[in-house]
Amino acid sequence: MPKQSPIPDELDQPFWDACNEGRLVIQNCVSCDRLQHPPEPECFGCGSGNELEWREMSGRGRIHSYGVVYDNTVALRIPDQPFNLAVIELEEDPEITLVSNLPGVPLDEVEIGAAVTVIFEETPATGQKIPEWQVVE
Repeated sequence: MPKQSPIPDELDQPFWDACNEGRLVIQNCVSCDRLQHPPEPECFGCGSGNELEWREMSGRGRIHSYGVVYDNTVALRIPDQPFNLAVIELEEDPEITLVSNLPGVPLDEVEIGAAVTVIFEETPATGQKIPEWQVVE
């Protein structure tokens, strides 16, 4: 499926740099040891803004929920519709979720709770890699 390229900003640049290296990182507060995504300038647990770091994740998770996109207005996705879109809970913290399509999974054959692992797909416009998820057999 053709992918749109994200436009990183100062706050999420470390996330996208790690994706280009084939690593999944999530912002972590050292003060209260809390993961948070999407990244913010302050911890939304304790409010600390000076103790944020990026922690590498295992790249494993589970499918929490999903839907099928039949009519997306994003022009680059139109030729490849419909497609599955899933909410993934990270193994390290099920409260941290990422949304992604599921390459290789037939429509409406997504199993809630299925184990997944992250892969990184290069976007054609900029070469930026984005995280996607594959079901673990």
